[in-house]
Amino acid sequence: MTAPLRRAGRLRPRLALPLLTAAGLLLATGCGPEDPGFAMQNELAAPAATAPGATTAAAPGTGAAPGAPAAPAAPKALPEGVPYDVTPLLKPGQKYLGAALPNVPATMDALPAYSSAIGKQPNVLEFYSHWKGGFDTAGARRIHDAGALPFMAWEPHDRSLASIAAGDTDDYVRGVAKSVAKFNLPIAISIAHEMNGDWYPWGRQAATPEDFVAAWRHVHDIFDQAGATNVIWVWSPNITDPAPNTRLAPYYPGDTYVDWAGMTGYFTKSGPKTFEALYGPTMTEIRAFCKKPFFISETASEQGKRQRADIDQLFSGLEAHDDIVGFVWFNIVKRADWRVEAVPDTLAAFKQRVSDPRYGFDIRNPR
Repeated sequence: MTAPLRRAGRLRPRLALPLLTAAGLLLATGCGPEDPGFAMQNELAAPAATAPGATTAAAPGTGAAPGAPAAPAAPKALPEGVPYDVTPLLKPGQKYLGAALPNVPATMDALPAYSSAIGKQPNVLEFYSHWKGGFDTAGARRIHDAGALPFMAWEPHDRSLASIAAGDTDDYVRGVAKSVAKFNLPIAISIAHEMNGDWYPWGRQAATPEDFVAAWRHVHDIFDQAGATNVIWVWSPNITDPAPNTRLAPYYPGDTYVDWAGMTGYFTKSGPKTFEALYGPTMTEIRAFCKKPFFISETASEQGKRQRADIDQLFSGLEAHDDIVGFVWFNIVKRADWRVEAVPDTLAAFKQRVSDPRYGFDIRNPR
């Protein structure tokens, strides 16, 4: 998330991944982006196959609407003691189609309508969690039952990075880590995203790069000690455009602590007009010290005359870069209306591009 409307491996046991699990776990949803520009124990059983483009009637209690793209059937959990391995999910042959939707995962009411509008169900759902509170097991189950990977943007609004690094929140973090390991589900987590900006309390105005790296490594080590092999760690700076003099390398925790190099960057009326202008400088800078896959952890287009062109730029850029594994569309009204379905021409362009089979693959069987 950027200034006003302008935000632009570790060692783990490796086991074969037959299927993703259906039970879920995540932190209770906290606030979404805060800045003006965005400062979401059984044997394995194979799920029933769903034909591409198939639709389904609503399942009782799911909030799904008839006519929405069908979610994959949920497989059973891994046997107790078998650690989950996310390796096949790190760099699949297809691209993630992600979304941040209102009130997910407390409720999934927004998902059926969004999926129906774009003609495909997202396989990543991003949500925002404060550095406090408990786990929402039912919420995680909803995301997994929908065939999506939970992506938790973990936001330390009430704790400084220095205090996290010093161990002041260890009891809380250890509880989270143990629960993630126990439930053994794939989940993507970013910590203190957009740390190179100045719109969050953990940003460059309040914390040093050393604070950020120390906090990240400390939390990551606690998860490793808990045996949480099921986490995809997403290091997620903002694009460099609003802070071109803030170097990213000092904020990098290191290859053993990161799985994806995330980027937050929005197409705005006054911002860069092409994919390469928006993301290119950041990707070039990151590639000097990191070879991890890229993941666009937040994007959207501000409504206006350029919006349809922005859609084309986004997807053409994604398809031109094999090292970008996917993106999350921020489909929430927050200081602006970023909903892709709000403008018919924008929706038509988006729907046409996501119809490409390379987007929105079955995350239980990545290729």
